[in-house]
Amino acid sequence: MPSSDKTIDHGTLRRLVDAGAPIGAEVVGAAGGWGVVINYGRASQTLAVTRGEPRTFRKFETLASYLKELGIIDLRVHTAEFEAASAAKPSDKRSELASDRMKRAHEAAAYDKWFRAQVQASIDDPRPNVSDADARALFAAKREALRARVAVTAPATRSKPMKVAAARTKAS
Repeated sequence: MPSSDKTIDHGTLRRLVDAGAPIGAEVVGAAGGWGVVINYGRASQTLAVTRGEPRTFRKFETLASYLKELGIIDLRVHTAEFEAASAAKPSDKRSELASDRMKRAHEAAAYDKWFRAQVQASIDDPRPNVSDADARALFAAKREALRARVAVTAPATRSKPMKVAAARTKAS
């Protein structure tokens, strides 16, 4: 079974992938899960959690999705020592909770990255700024134009049910 005494964490692996380094992955089966050995250049390092312990994936699908999201799509799989987890084994609630926390943390980091990019794009926008008063006047005119268009196209009875619905909402 290929393995390495050296470890690599998710952040370092992400930076290598983002830098365009040619990376290979060897998925190694073990008792109850799958591990990953990352190969780049002449180095081989085992994917580890932040604390340095080798990261183990219980499901191959989860591992494959993780690597695909990173941009690593070519894998070599070693199944010689793989043993499926017992179906009678109760689920580890702490592990599920930790997995959910990590998933939310990754989603939050991705959203933060997207949001910062949107803000930076707005800052870098070469168009002239619009004052608050001008923006309010522009959107007030757009609202009035929309109201006028709706009033022309909507039947006269349209306003009555809307008032009834509004009255129901206030009564609740």
